[in-house]
Order: sequence, then C-alpha cells, then structure tokens
Amino acid sequence: MPRLLLFMTVLAAMLLADLRPGADWPAPAAAWADDDDDDDDDDDDDAPRRRRAPPPAQPRAQAAPLPQRAPDEVIARGLTPADLAQLQEIGFELLHETRLSAGEPMHRLRKPAAMPLEQARETVRGMGSATAADFNHYYRPGQAGACRGSDCPARQMIAWPAHGAGCGTPPLIGMVDTGLNIRHEGLEGARISLHRIASDSDAPDSDKLHGTAVAALLVGRADSRTPGLVPQAPLIAVDAFHKRREDERADAFALVEALDYLAAQQVRIVNLSLAGPPNQALAGQIRRMDQAGIVLVAAAGNGGPAAKPAFPAAYPQVIAVTAVDRRAQVYRRANRGEHIDLAAPGVDVWTAASIRGARTKTGTSFATPFVTAAAALLMQREPGLTPAEVRARLLSSARDLGKAGHDEVFGHGLLSPPDPCP
Repeated sequence: MPRLLLFMTVLAAMLLADLRPGADWPAPAAAWADDDDDDDDDDDDDAPRRRRAPPPAQPRAQAAPLPQRAPDEVIARGLTPADLAQLQEIGFELLHETRLSAGEPMHRLRKPAAMPLEQARETVRGMGSATAADFNHYYRPGQAGACRGSDCPARQMIAWPAHGAGCGTPPLIGMVDTGLNIRHEGLEGARISLHRIASDSDAPDSDKLHGTAVAALLVGRADSRTPGLVPQAPLIAVDAFHKRREDERADAFALVEALDYLAAQQVRIVNLSLAGPPNQALAGQIRRMDQAGIVLVAAAGNGGPAAKPAFPAAYPQVIAVTAVDRRAQVYRRANRGEHIDLAAPGVDVWTAASIRGARTKTGTSFATPFVTAAAALLMQREPGLTPAEVRARLLSSARDLGKAGHDEVFGHGLLSPPDPCP
C-alpha cells in the first residue's frame, strides 16, 4: 500500500506540472486553419482549402530569385559568316542559328568560358555586321493568384459589347505565350493556328495554363462558359515558352523568332502577356513591327509598385496595360511608371482552365487581352488605322482614374471599348 500511495503522489505531481503557465502544450489544430488572407496566391480555384502547417522553429529561407538571363549566352542578329567564324575562332560556340523572315540570320552563342558576359556582348556588338546583340534575357507570363468565386463580372465594368460582334472583317491577331489546349471546349470552333518555336535547351512547356486562359479571353467560343472578347477573330498563337524545373520562360532568342514569325504571317495586332528585362534585339524587332503597321499590346508586369519597368511593355511602340479590379482599384502587384498607357480588368477575370472548365485569373496578363480586343474592334471597323492612330483612339476614350490626366498607376485611365458598329 505505501508503494501504491507513493506512485499516485508522483503521478499527480507530474500532471500538475504540465498544466502550469508557460508549459509546452500542443495548440489545437484549428489554430492553424487557413484564414484566406489576401496574400494567398493559390492559383487552383478548384483545390480544397488546406490547413496551414504550424510555423517552423526557424524562419523559412526566401526563395532564390529567378534568373533574368542565360548565364553564358549572347544573341546576335545580322552576323555574316565571316564575322561568325571570327567569333568562333576566339572561343564562341554556336548554339542555334535561324533565318528570320526577311532573310536576316540570328544566332545564339555561348561565350568563351574565361570571358565575362558583359565583355562577350560587347565583342559581338563590335562585329561590323551585327545589327543587334544582347544577353539572352528571359521573359515570363505575368499571371498571379486567382479568387475563389465563379462569377467575376469584369466585362460589365467596362460595358464590353455583347459577344464582341463588329462590322467589317476582323483583323488577324497574333499572340506569343505558353502552349495552349487547342481541344478545350471553350476554344472549340475558334479560328486558331498554333505554331511552336523549337528549342534545344529546355523541355517544352506542358502546363498550357497561361496560354489557354489568354486565348480564351480573346477568341473563346461565344456560347461557351468562357466567351471570348472577339470570338470571330482569327488567331495565330505562338508557343515560345519552355520549362526549366518549375520556371516557365521564353528567352529573348525565341521571343524575337516568334515575333518575326507573326510579322511574316501578316498579323495586324500582337498580344504579349509576358514581361522581362530590356533587350537590344527585342527592341529592334518591336521597332520593325511598329513600322510595318502592327499594333503591339503588352502586360505591364506583376513586380509591384517599386519594380523597374518591364519589357516589352515599356518600349514606346507598345501599349502597356495594367490591371484593375471591379472597383477600378489597381492590382496591388502591378508595375507602375510613366510608360503605363491603359488600365483594364485584370483581377478575378473569368476564363478557361487548362484542361477543361473555367476559373478566375488575376494579373496584368489577363488585362492585356481586353486592350488587344478593343484594338481589334477599332481595326475591324477602320482597317486602315496605323498603330499610332489605334493608340491615340484608345487613350483618348479612356475613363480617367486616379490623379487627373496621365499618371504612373493607371496611365490614361480605364479602357473604354469602341462601338463595333458606329
């Protein structure tokens, strides 16, 4: 009996000790429930809500920033065989060569191992035949998190014409993006031609999330769950993207090749829902297309208010598009700057999912098709408009937001779609 009494006394003391203030005690599971705050960027609208795991004992390391360019590559346009041979003699390696539509060659080169990248670029630029030479920069689709709703009326806020019907013949639209699911029910019957830019460096893009969503916004079947803004328009979609692990990107070489292909197909408008650094070769291609009468529309980027200008949107020949929500408030992660031209719905935009069905998408990528489609309606009505005239019409009709006049947040204001049949 004394032993039993002693055991019970010790047990009671241990239990009381565990209940003292400050003792380690497991928190209830509900304490880590997802509070669904605004920083949750889960892009899968159909995914079940997940409980958050308890915070780790040590702070999580920040994810490494994605690279802005290939670490050892220079791209060049216009090199003669003699100049190329001279570069190869000093250690440059030819990775890929293509001939653009006007017959001009473009080369992707690996620099000599001992030569700094900046010096390699200047060496190539110093060749007499090079019309452009730069790093092989990376460009990424500008998507962001989505809402959890199924009815986000982006079109109503700008009074988009029903079904995008217009007078005249719709112009040929081009887009450079990720791959897309041409068999999606929302794209059934759409006049889409798909072209792939081959690459020997990375795996082809396989997700098709971004490209399918953008294509559906532009030309989705009018009677589908995801009707397009201009469903009657023909579209040439160029897949220039590749995946390196989880990084989905198009390099400058592929982007220039894709744009040159679209120019050769005589598109009138190009949608560029992508963003990256400035690049000399890309800038030259943009100028050529503008001079050829092609309207270029690009996403401002989702780097945040303090981010540097993103390209190609920041080139003067391109219409730069930022995103706003249904209250006409700017998307909190949209880039800003003097180059911003227009704002369009880009938060909780209803469009096609990658395999089937639909979901909402957020980002300047999904605002850009609204401006592309508005340009298409203008050019359908008046086929002879120049890029400068299209830009002027769209800017002058925009509804001013923010500070009076043009500003770094909203540009000239919220897109006002043209009357397709005046």
